[in-house]
Amino acid sequence: MLRNWFIKAYLHYKTRACEDAQIRTYHKALLPLLNLNLKTAPLLALDLEMTGINPKVDQIISIGLIPIINGQITLNQGKHKLIKIEGSVGQSATIHGLVDADLKQAITIEEAMKWLLKEITGYVLVAHHAPLDMRFIEQALLKQSEPSNKKKCRLYAIDTLHIEHRRLLRKQTTIKEGELRLANCRSRYNLPNYDAHNALVDALSCAELLMAQTNRMGGAETIKVSELIR
Repeated sequence: MLRNWFIKAYLHYKTRACEDAQIRTYHKALLPLLNLNLKTAPLLALDLEMTGINPKVDQIISIGLIPIINGQITLNQGKHKLIKIEGSVGQSATIHGLVDADLKQAITIEEAMKWLLKEITGYVLVAHHAPLDMRFIEQALLKQSEPSNKKKCRLYAIDTLHIEHRRLLRKQTTIKEGELRLANCRSRYNLPNYDAHNALVDALSCAELLMAQTNRMGGAETIKVSELIR
């Protein structure tokens, strides 16, 4: 497919042209994973909590990561970071439940991005509504890059929302509002509803959803990373 060719070409280019060694290493490590199937590829479910949905003005306040190794969710390797922000969390606290006091001992966004790049290197990212999370990370990386290297770093991920969107369109002509929300997607596979709402729990929810989706699609071992990554 043309899209897969473009992704590979972009990653090849970035492994040579990117001035940031950590980002260059991330792109280089992702290349050989594209040809693996989802059972053997090391996957990393990711979720962000933000103060809003605009990457240019809103901020990341927490990151949750859950690895999927050899088709198994490794919950004991899950990681969660809180991130300091400029100003107050404001009304976004009603969504993610974090208040300003929770972030007093948090790490800076610069520390968070350095940590995140290290964590995601060697993994294929998985997220629900991945483009939103990827744009926030890309914007954060862009803001802290050197003035001579102000070029956006493109990140790729498997998007469980996109998978569900395609599956629903095969069954029905229209998709109702809210049908693609994470909880509603999970309910179609009889997955439990988690009351707690934070980045780590949502990363776990996303990981479980992907496993349920790929099981319905014939099994993770029958699907290549390159077929789903975007």
